[in-house]
Amino acid sequence: MEHEYYRYDKEQLLKAPNITLICRPDNETVFREMARQMAEEIKLHNSKNEKTVIICPVGPVGQYPYFVELVNTEQISLKQVWFINMDEYLDDRGAWLPKEHLLSFRGFMERNVYEKIKPELVMPEEQRIFPDPDHLLQIPALIERLGGVDIAFGGIGINGHVAFNEADQTLTPDEFMQQKTRKLTIAPETRAANAIGDFNGALEDMPQECVTVGIYEIAQARKIRLSVFRNWHRAVVRRAAYGEVSTAFPVTLLRGHPDLTITLTEYVAGLGV
Repeated sequence: MEHEYYRYDKEQLLKAPNITLICRPDNETVFREMARQMAEEIKLHNSKNEKTVIICPVGPVGQYPYFVELVNTEQISLKQVWFINMDEYLDDRGAWLPKEHLLSFRGFMERNVYEKIKPELVMPEEQRIFPDPDHLLQIPALIERLGGVDIAFGGIGINGHVAFNEADQTLTPDEFMQQKTRKLTIAPETRAANAIGDFNGALEDMPQECVTVGIYEIAQARKIRLSVFRNWHRAVVRRAAYGEVSTAFPVTLLRGHPDLTITLTEYVAGLGV
């Protein structure tokens, strides 16, 4: 069975999507805008002497150099900011990959974000949170204690996953949306896409397990900002915006969120060869 929405050109794609779509010229524009959204959210809360709670990804990552630059040049204090990272790969023993590993999300954030922000501006280490396979209740409890998540950023996987909330057709939509932070096996298509994008195609050495914040925590965020910019995102954004609401493509389950946007590039909006 073919799906007509995969053949939608830019005009058709943007005509009547079931999720708000924002089209930008190129990747740099998308990443700069994401960085500015992060900075503005923090500045708004800082102006009220309030904390800022952000769920953030390692993928996409293009926003972080611009965010670091904004923080350092505009002297934006992160002292009342909590970064809750979406996920992390696990090794064969079910433990975090070591920070030194090329695929370690914790290592990426340390090297490319926290170490590059001026020490007088960066948040304390205890406010740099990753889902912990040994303490799965930590993040849901922390979010509740902090009063909720202000904004969640992320991408969309090739099978519609947000964070590592992989498609699972054995669950009803309601059951799927109740899933909180947990360990799980990464889907074969996700491993393949990530191996191509992040690991030079070394599929056999890609981790098979991960720990992720749940779709529940993401859906409870007051704002959700997703971005798509890869070649295969052409199909992903069309299914997200026009496909059936289904646990087979989890991002569709977020359609009822009151403040959700997907930002895409002109490249993704088009259907060129």
